[in-house]
Amino acid sequence: MIGIAVGAASWPVGRPDLLHAFFSTISGCLEPDGWGSRFPALLGELYQGRLTADRVDDALAELLVARRELAALPPSAVVWDIDDLDVTPPWGSAIDSGVPDLARYFITSDGRDLVAVLANGLSFLRELGVGDLQVVSVEDATVALVG
Repeated sequence: MIGIAVGAASWPVGRPDLLHAFFSTISGCLEPDGWGSRFPALLGELYQGRLTADRVDDALAELLVARRELAALPPSAVVWDIDDLDVTPPWGSAIDSGVPDLARYFITSDGRDLVAVLANGLSFLRELGVGDLQVVSVEDATVALVG
């Protein structure tokens, strides 16, 4: 299991393939010129495991654009693995009828909207003004989860 962390604060995400699928969907659906071409802070830095405080405004802006554009796409357009387009979600094509679009498709292991969790982490980093947001294994997330 993985999560995101800013200093001692952390938020769970869940299985690594969920986070990979989220970024795969952004790139596969919204970046016709390839991985990180439109969303370099998210896909070029955060996806690699670390985003520094000086890039937080860019990442937040990219996340808002991605959320807005994903909201216009049906859940069936999900890209589970950009490196192997034949890979499907663990649940196959059985999508909950309560999931109206790709912006609300990705849910963390504790039932939260992944986009909101990423936004919370990025906003927390912005408030701190120093440090970075990291993708961590759950074992590395040693402090209680925050908002």
